[in-house]
Amino acid sequence: MDKDASGPKVVVGVDGSESSYAALRWAVRYAGLVGGTVDAVSVWELPGRYGWSAPAVDMDVDEEEARRRMRQELTDVLGTDAAESVRTHVVHGNPADVLLRAAEGAEVLVVGSRGRGGFARVLLGSVGQHVAQHAGCPVVIVRSGPS
Repeated sequence: MDKDASGPKVVVGVDGSESSYAALRWAVRYAGLVGGTVDAVSVWELPGRYGWSAPAVDMDVDEEEARRRMRQELTDVLGTDAAESVRTHVVHGNPADVLLRAAEGAEVLVVGSRGRGGFARVLLGSVGQHVAQHAGCPVVIVRSGPS
């Protein structure tokens, strides 16, 4: 991730879930208050890479298309002007590990309370829990409003 941002760096994880959109909005508001920059990080990984018991899947991932979709997603959530002020990063890897690396030197790491996983009733997802325990900066966990 870029280390050349002037002012405080705010890193936010975006995974397409409602709570990640709430985290994104929170991060943009906070960065505006402290004169910081926002790095929105979207992480993709292939099944079979990190201890999954199924055989590895050979999938072609169009990273340029993923970046374009993320840019559109930010525009849909924030509006054009605010979205243009957010730096985007689409990264392959384990989501918790990538977010922890991206947050090195950051003012704050912002994540949604839970992602798109199948456990709808959990209050805190595994990525949020992991980064809260291991980040070298403050972590803000944002819950989305009622559906």
